[in-house]
Amino acid sequence: MQLVLTKEKVNGFLSSTIPKVKFYGMEITINNQVKNVSDQNLTIQQLLDMEIPQKQKGLAIAINNSVVPKTEWETKTISHHDSILIIKATQGG
Repeated sequence: MQLVLTKEKVNGFLSSTIPKVKFYGMEITINNQVKNVSDQNLTIQQLLDMEIPQKQKGLAIAINNSVVPKTEWETKTISHHDSILIIKATQGG
């Protein structure tokens, strides 16, 4: 007896035996890198505390190409699929 495996049989077997994993969170982009975060009520300040825990002076934040004033970092929440740009000022010449 010969067993013949076709691509359809293998794919059907794999899709029925491997459980699907669901992610309950948000996908955001930070400086062109996609990240998944579990907290759906994440503020800009909370994100900065996670991503840049030290030296948060001299930062500028933009969400979806709109600059967010530092006075709003504690209250402005991030949404699913937001594109966040974090810029750090440097000095030199």
